[in-house]
Amino acid sequence: MEARRGFLEGREIAGYQLEREIGRGATSVVYRAKDLRLDRTVALKLIAPERTRDGTFLRRFTHESRVAASIDHPHILPIFEAGESDGVLYIAMLYVPGPNLRVLLDQEGPLPVPTALRIAAQVASALDAAHAHDLVHRDVKPGNILVAAGTDSDHPEHVYLTNFGLTRKSLSLNGFTTAGEFVGTLDYMAPEQISGRPLDGRCDLYSLACVVYETIAGGPPFERDSDMALLRAHMYDPPPALSERRPEIAPDVDAVMAKALAKRPEDRYASCLEFVAELRSAESPSAASMPYPAPASTSPPPDGSAESTPPGPPFDDDDDEW
Repeated sequence: MEARRGFLEGREIAGYQLEREIGRGATSVVYRAKDLRLDRTVALKLIAPERTRDGTFLRRFTHESRVAASIDHPHILPIFEAGESDGVLYIAMLYVPGPNLRVLLDQEGPLPVPTALRIAAQVASALDAAHAHDLVHRDVKPGNILVAAGTDSDHPEHVYLTNFGLTRKSLSLNGFTTAGEFVGTLDYMAPEQISGRPLDGRCDLYSLACVVYETIAGGPPFERDSDMALLRAHMYDPPPALSERRPEIAPDVDAVMAKALAKRPEDRYASCLEFVAELRSAESPSAASMPYPAPASTSPPPDGSAESTPPGPPFDDDDDEW
């Protein structure tokens, strides 16, 4: 959206009073807002008014907001409402205080391996739940992973996967929009998305593996000087060994990452949680028989009452997800 930053602060839209901007993209902006009807804090995503004139976009918006709202999972960001008001499309979501994983990595660099694996397990659980509904996210990246405070020392983080606006029924669609544009983010894009082949949940597994690699190594597996070189690397180049970037990593981890980043979907793991379990086992064989810590039973308060000033914007809205 082209409106200057903070232009709408204080305005009321569809019963939500806009408080401050927390994310911005090419055709959308996200505000922290007050739900005046229920007296709670939400994240309100506003879509550029010109998109309301696009009938195809409107149908996609309606369908995909319903789909995203239908998945009830502790690590998928809840959607409360979606609609149109005075020519502006909006989506009201749970407001999550704290940064997204992109901000966290930019500020702190590579994460401790146990932290990286805890985050990975929660994202994997969310993705497997979506895949069980025959839905594919198609843009798994650090900016779409929100990291909130957990409930105790055993659950120091509570992770939400957001921006399911790129979801599609998995068996019949590929990585392109109807206009022939890529859907996804190049650093984390599976080879089958690049080539335009039909997609299923294994493309999300590939993207998750790229994210996990970055959280541990400090950068994605493939880094090139141009977009075309990066696309070619995803298609043809073997991923560099993670142990080369973090020498303290167990060598067996490299084989797990290589399988998750296989060029052919059928050569990867069957599920995201299987990948994380194998990764955890390779890194710490003695812990292989121990269950992963269960997700925290209590989510951060939806009204943001426990909020502290976040170290960066919680929403990374660089892409046109909706």
